[in-house]
Amino acid sequence: MSHINRLNTHANVMLFGSIFCLLSLPTIAKQGDLQQELKIASVSQSADIKNNQIVFNGPVTVTQGTININADELRAFTPENSTSKKLIAIGNPATFSQELDDGQIGTASANEISYDLATTTLTLTGNAKLDQSGSQVTGNRIKYNINAQELIAESTGTGKDRVITIIQPENFQDETAPKQNLPEIPVKKQIKP
Repeated sequence: MSHINRLNTHANVMLFGSIFCLLSLPTIAKQGDLQQELKIASVSQSADIKNNQIVFNGPVTVTQGTININADELRAFTPENSTSKKLIAIGNPATFSQELDDGQIGTASANEISYDLATTTLTLTGNAKLDQSGSQVTGNRIKYNINAQELIAESTGTGKDRVITIIQPENFQDETAPKQNLPEIPVKKQIKP
């Protein structure tokens, strides 16, 4: 393998490693958050017990350990013919943040944030953005399965709308990797007659 190919391979490994670090946002979340008390504060709430739905009107704040959700409205329900529980936060935008084990804060925002507790799937719809340490993924819709660590980001596919990934340089530079010196190119010396 040539020296250039080794450098390109090393750069690609570092780039993909950075993307995976960015996308693993919920998997390195603060341990113990989900065992903490869940508190929902809202201006008002209404319950439709027959249809297993509670609507919290806002502004609404949800806290559980280091998890914070802010929305204009929050719906908690069990879909018909399902045992899965869902939370849907709606806002302009609705926001999610959580402290990670390393002390940094991971954030997400969208017009709608849906969380399916049974499948551990977070779906951000409308101006969706995931951000960690300044690196981010934006798109019209971002779907992330926390347990499977699978992410799908989509644009509307119209006009200039695109999925954008921004990775900060410090997130893909491996300080522990040995520095590789470029090989010296032999220079022919001219022999004077």
